[in-house]
Amino acid sequence: MKLEQIAEALGGSVFGDATLEVDRAVHPADAESDRDLALAMDAELLAKLSDTPALSAIVAEGASVPEGAVAGYVTVGRSRFAMAGITRVFEKPVHSERGIHPNAVVAPDAEIIADDVSVGALSYVGPGAKLGRGTIIMPQSTVGAGAVLGEDCLIHPGARIGERVILGDRVIVHQNASIGADGFSFVTPEAGSVETAKATGRVEALNVEIVRINSIGTVILGSDTEIGACTSIDRGTISATRIGRGTKLDDLVMVGHNVVIGENCMICGQVGIAGSCVIGDRVVLAGQVGVADHLKIGSDVVVGGGSGVASNLAEREVYLGLPAIKKKEFVNQVLMLRRLETMFNDIMKLKKKFRGIETPDKKG
Repeated sequence: MKLEQIAEALGGSVFGDATLEVDRAVHPADAESDRDLALAMDAELLAKLSDTPALSAIVAEGASVPEGAVAGYVTVGRSRFAMAGITRVFEKPVHSERGIHPNAVVAPDAEIIADDVSVGALSYVGPGAKLGRGTIIMPQSTVGAGAVLGEDCLIHPGARIGERVILGDRVIVHQNASIGADGFSFVTPEAGSVETAKATGRVEALNVEIVRINSIGTVILGSDTEIGACTSIDRGTISATRIGRGTKLDDLVMVGHNVVIGENCMICGQVGIAGSCVIGDRVVLAGQVGVADHLKIGSDVVVGGGSGVASNLAEREVYLGLPAIKKKEFVNQVLMLRRLETMFNDIMKLKKKFRGIETPDKKG
């Protein structure tokens, strides 16, 4: 690939020799040949271009490239966004072969829309399931009965797509994710320990019997969603657990039954969302955030890592802490805690002064 082609794909500008041939994109320190493309979009990496065998580079707009360091370079705008384009240009697609592997099990009435679908070895596609055009089912994956997968979906090894689950187009599900397990939903014949504790603050009942509430709903993933490895999304009790278009879930995320998540959200690793929560569009939940059940989080909310959401959150706010509160309130709390030691020392000094004051003798 020529440098000018890369610039066109990234919407960047070429300086120097635009006809340079490029084989791969690398960190400047990892370059091994003159056909490597050194990624030096961070200012501190520019100096390394003088010590690399690479003849071409990508840098940020306005960067001062050391004279003679490379024969040609491309300038790009927002570096992080450019990285998405670079990885797309040099992407190495997963290995898959068209058709159904001889060791795969596909139900006779499963519907495979086109001949470019791939079903890998030891995979299972259940009765009545539908696979859209260009969809890839990697080895040892499961697509349950009645599940519907849109076009160009990619199901990685070990992923489990439950019965009646619906995936839009271009959905990616990573290794060992579970989409459509039953929800954690149980009830006691009489008010149990949790209900009485919520009502009175005390445990006044015993859970003598725990009865299962079956999950007869499903999970619906919108188009362009991506589900990380070992993430679990439970099906709804009656209706569907829903993940909106373009939303991305990291590894090890837990989404409870009946949850509704909006579009273009980012749910980071080890987040847990309890049942029946409603989360708006473009919400970011950083790592290890916990969300209690039946809560609402407004659109465009950012919740900092490790926070515990215990109440509804208004839209377009940053929340931090346990329980999660608005950033300004959280910062004020931290500042007050830091002042406690000074306040305590001042109080102790005052106590010593008061001890030294003798009380007048009122006798006589």
